[in-house]
Formats: sequence, structure tokens, C-alpha cells
Amino acid sequence: MKKISLKKFTSLRSRIMISVLATLALMIIILASTMRLDLLAVNSLGDSYKSNTDLNLFSQQLAETEKAMENYVIYHTFESIDSYYSGRSKVEDFASQLQESPSKNELLQKEYVVKQLSKSFVIYSNKAITARRANSTEELEVFYSKTINCYNHLLSELLSLNKLFLQENAENYKQNNERIILTTKMSIVLFMLIALLIFMLLYFMITNITKPLAEISEVANRVSKRDFDVPLFQHNTDDEIGNICRAFNRMIISIREYIDTIWEKARTEAELKEKEIEMQALYTDAQLRALQNQINPHFLFNTLNTGSQLAMMEGADKTCYFIEQVADFFRYNIQQQEKNATVDEELGLVDNFVYIMKVRFGERLEFIKEIPNGPFKEQIPVMTLQPLVENCIKHGLKNTKGKVILKIENEEKHLIISVSDNGSGMPAEIRESVFNAVKNDSTQLPSELINKNLDPVSVDGEKHTGTGLVNVFLRLKMNFHNQDVFDITTGENGVGTKFIIRIPKHV
Repeated sequence: MKKISLKKFTSLRSRIMISVLATLALMIIILASTMRLDLLAVNSLGDSYKSNTDLNLFSQQLAETEKAMENYVIYHTFESIDSYYSGRSKVEDFASQLQESPSKNELLQKEYVVKQLSKSFVIYSNKAITARRANSTEELEVFYSKTINCYNHLLSELLSLNKLFLQENAENYKQNNERIILTTKMSIVLFMLIALLIFMLLYFMITNITKPLAEISEVANRVSKRDFDVPLFQHNTDDEIGNICRAFNRMIISIREYIDTIWEKARTEAELKEKEIEMQALYTDAQLRALQNQINPHFLFNTLNTGSQLAMMEGADKTCYFIEQVADFFRYNIQQQEKNATVDEELGLVDNFVYIMKVRFGERLEFIKEIPNGPFKEQIPVMTLQPLVENCIKHGLKNTKGKVILKIENEEKHLIISVSDNGSGMPAEIRESVFNAVKNDSTQLPSELINKNLDPVSVDGEKHTGTGLVNVFLRLKMNFHNQDVFDITTGENGVGTKFIIRIPKHV
């Protein structure tokens, strides 16, 4: 194996030295900036007197509040009472930040006194305002007088507190100024020592590193040009450069081996991807069929019980017709083998279902159809409209009289089907949860959300979990490969809930 000779290579060293010098220059700039900031910090030590400024603002706000109260007492205007409440709120906010309990410290004790006087001022002024509203002259005079006395006393205490703050802040200002000057001097000395040490260390490190790095750079440049027929390094020292050279040798060998197998892996991955797509299609089809086969057995029991009661109360003709409608309804569910049906077929199923519901609930249920002349041969998943109508009936019947409207609008590119009720409406978080469930291909709503927002039992005694509604929308999404084909809005005249399905034409 040919050994690579080390060549004189100074460009990297030059760049590193330039970087070091740039770093030093930057450090000098930083030092100068630090000194400048220290000077600015000294000039900005006026912030130490922020407490005095706050007290002055508090005094002004207190005066404005007292003036607003006085104006209301004299003139009884809306502007004055609005100004009073606004000022009172600010007074209370400031007072809440003061000392809560008595203290042996003179300043804290003074804060405590100001806090108590502020509370008394608010209490008396509120009572004076109340008395003015009630036109109680005697109470007004008493509480107005107490408010003014409390206000004058409070101003006096604020002046004393301001003086105490001024004394304390003056001492803090002096100490902070001396500390900043000392810190600045120490920073300059330390910075210069560190800069000198860094420069010396970097110089020796750069000198030792650049020579072997030149060799590595040459080989790396050839590899970057896809020339993998390069000689291996013979730099066998135990330092970091030796480790880099040995790692580079292993990398070259590995690259040569990987090139031989990369095409085989690519073909294997392509085959696996194709199988994954096929499995996903099969899974989606199976999930769609599983969703379509869900039937509510509880509805069957309620329906048969209704038919039995009807047979006891009247003649056999109505009973016979009723049972025929029930049979047609379940025959449609059981015998329908295709995953899609026409809109006309779904409308026929809705007619059967509504008849059954009207037998059960009588005049409590009003069902209105606004459907133009058909036929409607557009394909939709089986059992799409009936669950929506059933949902609207359940929520509409929670009122004295349930009203459900089924409407079809024939547009140029879409057939718009809407089902609405006059119930209490669907909460926004339930609507959002339904869309999230469909987006994530889930058939269940979160149990805690159902318990919080939905009645545990509907009008027919069935527990309401939201599964049927999500089921319908999920099947529509799978069938049309789009979640925009359905929506949930507010019902007619802003009352109840409205379900909307947009069926694309010519699909």
C-alpha cells in the first residue's frame, strides 16, 4: 500500500489564525461593549428609585379616585362613577403589593399602615358612593367626611413612606455604583489575562493539528469527487489525529462494501413499499366493511315492543303495515351486500324509519322533506342518511315537539343533503372531537368528553356515545377520500344542529 506523504499546507493554518485574531478582536469589542454597558448601568441607576416613582403614581391615582368620588357625590354623572371604579381598582392593585402584617422594620411598618389606610379609603368611598346612589343624605355626609379624613391621613403617610424609600434608595445607589466600578476594573484585567492564555494555547495547537489535517483534506477532497480508490492512511499515532485516520480508513472500506449492496437494498425496499400499499388498501376496505356492518340491536327491541303494543290497542291492518315497514328497514340492512347505495335508496330507507318513529312518538315528531324532483343516482355509503335522521330525532324530541328537516339542493358540481333538528345544539368541543376522531380514523369519542357534554341516556333509553355519528362521517371520508364532504353547523334559524353532506357529482 502506498504511503501518502505529508505536504506543506498552510492555508488551513492561516484561516485558523485569522479566526483566532478575529476572536480576539471580537473579545476586545465585547470588553469595550461591557465597559460601555457598565457606564450605562451607572447612569441608569435611577431605577433604584422606582419605588419612589411608584408611590408618586399611586398618590396621583389616589387623588384622581378621590376627585372622581367627589364629582359623583356633587354631580352624580356616569363619567365620574366610571372614573371612580377604574381608579379604585388601581388603588386596590397597588395596595395589594404592600406589607401584609405589622413589622418592627420602620419602612415595612409604614407600608403596612399605608395598606390599611388604603383599604379604609376604599371602604368609606364605596359607602359614600352607595349612599349617594340611595340619596341618603345623612349617610353620605358621614362616609364622605370619613373618606376625606382617611384620604388626608393617607397622603401624609405616603409622604413619610416616600422619604423612607428615598433614604434607602440613596444608600443602594451609592453601593451599586461602587460595585460596578470595581467589577469593571477586575473584568478588564481578567479579560486580558484570558486572552493572552488562549492565544498561546491556540498557536501551539494549530501548529500540531494542521500538518496531519492537510493529508486528511487531500484524501477527503478525492472522496468527495467519488474517487474511492484512495490509499489508506499510515498515521498510526495514538492521538486524535491517529484515531481520525483509522476511522477514515474504515469508512473507505465500508463505502466500497455498501456500494455493492445498495442496489439490492433499493430493490428490496421498493418491493416492501409496494406490499405495504397493498396491505393498507386491504385494511381500509376491511375497516369500511366492518363499520358498515354495525347494527344497533337495541333499536330492534324497541321497534318490536312498539309493534306489540300497537297490536293490542288497534286492528291488524295498521299493525301489519307497521311490521312490513320494520321488515323492509331491516331487510335493507341485512341483505345489502354492496358498500354503496344510491341517494334514492337511502331516501326510501329514511321514509321507512320515519314512519316507524312516528308510530312510536305520534304528534311529538314532525318530519319535513324539501326534496326536488329526482331521480338521485349518486352513490353514497349504505346507512348514511338514516343515522343522521335518527340523531336529529333523538335531540329534537328532548323538546316538547321534535322537528326534523331533510333537505336536498341540486347544485352544478355537488348534491347537497342536509338534516337538521330543533334541539339544544351540539357543543363546540363535541363537534371538534367528532372531526378529530374522523381525521384519526377512530370510531369513538373520548369517554370523559361524552360524560361531560352528552346526556347519558337518550329519549329511547339508549346510551349515547357518538359512535353512530362518527361511523357515518368516517365511511364518507373513506368512500370519497376527502373529509370536506361533510360538516356540522347550527340548525335552522340558529336553533339545533344541522348535518351537511356534499356529494361530488360525476365521481
